[in-house]
Amino acid sequence: MTHEELVDLAVRWLRSSYRCGIILSEQACCSGEIPDVIGWKGRCRSVLVECKVSRADFLADRGKPWRANPEAALGSERYYMAPAGLIAATELPLGWGLLEVRGRKLQVTLACSKRRSLRTPEGLMNEMNLLLASLRRVEIRIEPQTITAFLKWENRLARYNGGVLPQGVRDPAERNGYLQL
Repeated sequence: MTHEELVDLAVRWLRSSYRCGIILSEQACCSGEIPDVIGWKGRCRSVLVECKVSRADFLADRGKPWRANPEAALGSERYYMAPAGLIAATELPLGWGLLEVRGRKLQVTLACSKRRSLRTPEGLMNEMNLLLASLRRVEIRIEPQTITAFLKWENRLARYNGGVLPQGVRDPAERNGYLQL
């Protein structure tokens, strides 16, 4: 299995099984960390998945600054994802979980700690920087519209559709559970 295939599998897992509403993959953070996949769910809870295809890749990850000194690291919850048997549960940093891939099936071999967040206030600020940088990239692509105007597209759809939203489009006035604090 390739790194790209593991990343795709992690994105699907965070969206479907973990119910993350926002997911980014392989985006650089101001701290230098480039998470393979990170997703956010309700109450700003973030879930980091680091995908490893070889022992050398896993062992090299230990030497990265945000692993050796995790105060600035991303992720309230953190997982390694790898082909089955590549990483032993005893090798994991404290609080990390392990996702193993057998064929095309993903198994949670060890759940990460949910009793306490692994993310510090500095890690949260780094996550916010990552999200803001991502929003800025979106805004550059949709110019001359602003993000606010772009997000109000449902209002335009209703106006063009005789005041009724097209079937399958949710009312923008509905609360977004992923943004609840």
